[in-house]
Formats: sequence, C-alpha cells, structure tokens
Amino acid sequence: MNKPFTIGITGGSGSGKTFFLQGLSSCFKPHEICLISQDNYYKPRDQQPVDENGIKNFDLPVSIDREEFQHDLLKLKSGQNVIKKEYTFNNPMAESKLLEFKSAPIIIVEGLFVQYFDEISNELDLRVFIEAKDHVKLGRRIKRDQVERGYDIDDVLYRYQYHVMPVYERLIEPLKHDADLVIPNNSKFERALDVLVGYLKSRLADVAN
Repeated sequence: MNKPFTIGITGGSGSGKTFFLQGLSSCFKPHEICLISQDNYYKPRDQQPVDENGIKNFDLPVSIDREEFQHDLLKLKSGQNVIKKEYTFNNPMAESKLLEFKSAPIIIVEGLFVQYFDEISNELDLRVFIEAKDHVKLGRRIKRDQVERGYDIDDVLYRYQYHVMPVYERLIEPLKHDADLVIPNNSKFERALDVLVGYLKSRLADVAN
C-alpha cells in the first residue's frame, strides 16, 4: 500500500477552516480522502482547565488529548480505520454520534494545534494555514458558538477576548511562517482551493498509474 499523503490545515478560530475543508472534500470521492478533526479530541469537560474567573478554556493545547489524536492519525496512515465518538462541547441539544474515519490516499488533519503539536506536525506532508481578519473571525465564531455549541453572546465574546486571541497571537499565528501554503479567507478562497485540488488530483493520478 502506498503511504497516504497527509495535509495539516490550521488557522485561527473562525478563520473558515471548516468551510474550506467542506469545499475541498466535495471535490473528491469518499474513498479518496479522509478528514480527521482535532475538535473530536478534546478532553472531557471535567478535565478542561479553568481561568481565574472559573470559565473553562477550550483554547489551550492541554485541552486536547494529543496522545489519542496522534494514535488515531498513525492508525489511519497505516491503513486502519478509526471509530471515534463525536465531541459536542456545551450543547445539550446535540446528540453525540459515532464517527468512522476510513483510511484513504489523502488524509487531512484539521485543527488549531495540528502544526503546534510536534508529533502531529512531523506526520504532515503539506502544511496549510488559513488566515482571516480579526473582525471576520469574530463574526464566524459568534455564529458557530451560539448555534452549534450552545453559548450565549456574552460567553462567546468573553472567550474570544480572554481565551481565543491570546492563544492565537502567542501560539498559532507564528506557525504561519512555517506553513507551506497560506490562504487568505476573508471573503472567498475559490482560486486557492482550485490550486490545491488540482495538485492533489495529480498526486492521485500518479498513484493510480
């Protein structure tokens, strides 16, 4: 079996990583691509760190079960499938699903810390950084956290100011300078997506031949 080509996609919270990945995945058949997200590797809520005001902080590296994250990535790269329970954060209305990740020729690893964690970064063949202006990221974060994660607006704004931005500026933004590809995503990314899709399809064609 040929070794899968592994791509790591990171960027600040609200930079549009998920939307970009949806566009990328839609260009390939299910057996050609596998997407594994850091969002499903958060430690249980009772193990999350809290700040000085007693608010749980999900935006720190210690919030992630990095050992399990690495373990499952290595399984996928070795051709094995992975079963993982979906992480639903704070939303009591969300029913946790059982997710199956099937190994594929292209593996995409997505999340805040996929390039920050050395053991994950070392497994990547291509590092992609998605960036956006701060006000754009905040708007997207508000929409996501209110609808998908059950946080009210005051909670969203507090977390963005005291959790999200400090970690982004200190740990995430510097990774941009080590990325292979930086994609601005303030309004649209279609041309960058076309370039990446064309490159990946050419790799698939080389493998097939």
